[in-house]
Amino acid sequence: MLLLFSFSALATTLLAADPIGHEFLATGGETFIVDASGKTTWTYPHGSRDGWVLENGNILLALNKSKAFPGGGVAEVDRAGKMLFSFKGTQSEVNTVQSLPDGRVLLTEAGPKPRILEVDRSGKIVVEVPLQAQTKDHHLQTRMTRKLANGNYLVPQLLDKVVREYDATGKIIWEAKTPHWPFTAIRLPDGNTLIGCTLGNLVIEVDSAAKEVWRVTNDDLPGKPINDACGVQRLSNGNTVITSHHAKAGEIKLLEVTRDKKVVWTHKDSRNGGIHHFQILDISGRPALR
Repeated sequence: MLLLFSFSALATTLLAADPIGHEFLATGGETFIVDASGKTTWTYPHGSRDGWVLENGNILLALNKSKAFPGGGVAEVDRAGKMLFSFKGTQSEVNTVQSLPDGRVLLTEAGPKPRILEVDRSGKIVVEVPLQAQTKDHHLQTRMTRKLANGNYLVPQLLDKVVREYDATGKIIWEAKTPHWPFTAIRLPDGNTLIGCTLGNLVIEVDSAAKEVWRVTNDDLPGKPINDACGVQRLSNGNTVITSHHAKAGEIKLLEVTRDKKVVWTHKDSRNGGIHHFQILDISGRPALR
């Protein structure tokens, strides 16, 4: 039986030539999928930090701490909410999840020994990569870590104000200092890196030398709509979608901006909480570039 869609209606605003809006998965205090018309089509009764709609239609989530997951964790669930795979974190928090091509699942653990893990579908840890991060504030250690095509790991480190690329041994091979706490870092096809800078209310793009080549802030946008730029995603059309994690009911939760900083789409809803991270989906429900 499908989960009840009990949340109130959402509003999607199209500001340019975008006839259908965006379908997306939202993670945060509430976990849900919204279709291109703004209707909630799926919910999951557990807070989450990161997530993906997989090619098979299942949802892979990094779960908030709870009684069932005291150190956070990861889970794959189907559209009926049945849990198909899970892994319980062993430290303070689990803040990242990523499905890897070999069937393994990547996650990060925040705590006294911050680390990246790759686990197989039996829950066995098969890769462990230590991270060089501050340990005085576990919550502000790392967020949306991603494994790159070259086998390295791209890691935003919030309180350290740096994005680092680690190899499989834990050696730092590249880093970019950031103007505020980095939350999301995406290695783009041209080798640049797109970074969302949380409470700085800005998104930057840096080149392979860590030199800033583009940024968008509230000073560039009417109404100053960015309120905690946590999640970001570069779309195939070159536009950038940004969360406002601290946005309240009726305020802009997601916005899409062009390269020349024009707002072409926004999403608002009546939920009190904001969107922590997200995945824009195409019309068929499959992932867009992220």
